[in-house]
Amino acid sequence: MRQIFELGPLVVFFYFFVKTGEIQQAIMPLMIAAVIAIIGSYIFEKKVSPMLIFSTALILIFGSLTIYFNDPFFIKFKVTLVNLIFAIILFGGLYFKKPLMKNLMGSALSLTDYGWIQLSKRWAYFFLFLAIANEVVYRNFSDAVWVNFKLFGIMGITFIFIFSQVFFIQKNLSNNQ
Repeated sequence: MRQIFELGPLVVFFYFFVKTGEIQQAIMPLMIAAVIAIIGSYIFEKKVSPMLIFSTALILIFGSLTIYFNDPFFIKFKVTLVNLIFAIILFGGLYFKKPLMKNLMGSALSLTDYGWIQLSKRWAYFFLFLAIANEVVYRNFSDAVWVNFKLFGIMGITFIFIFSQVFFIQKNLSNNQ
């Protein structure tokens, strides 16, 4: 159910963008779907993930700005901002010698201290890369190219990145398992 609540708003956005050909026409359905996702998550799971709350808040803020100013810049920039926030948080954790990926994934993985630091660093650089890539795409290509990049490109790049980390993770598993 969690994937439906997290991906549902994106599917709704993509559907309305394809139907109308305009980002601005797909924003209100996206905003409504995001709120429905939070309500559905609470009804079916009895909780709402912090990521879903964060994502929906940004969709509502940047979606409202997009509608108010009739300018898709705001919803496009949201992708950059989210990735920059994640990168800054992870780099901040590294600066303070706290690999924050351990806080997020520590219950699922047991890595060496070196492994957690390097994994946090890799994810921080990855989020920075996604922010830069989003800037390049939305500033230089059509709305249709950006929408496809946002929905399929970022997801594909993320799956490739995750897969590319498997061997590193295996190599840096802690002996405490």
